[in-house]
Amino acid sequence: MTYDRLVCANCAAPVNEGRCRVCRASRERMEEQGPFAGLNPVTLIALMVVLVAALALLAHQAV
Repeated sequence: MTYDRLVCANCAAPVNEGRCRVCRASRERMEEQGPFAGLNPVTLIALMVVLVAALALLAHQAV
């Protein structure tokens, strides 16, 4: 989940605005988690399937 859709429980504002210290801390924590932290598991599985299929296709063509 990305922080642009989250609402802070402390100040009831969007977290991406960073109005209070809780918002800013949550935003910083989510930014540190990396680029794949916002993807849901179904998307990650789909990316893995595509990657494995591409590798299998390359291996088949090399033989």
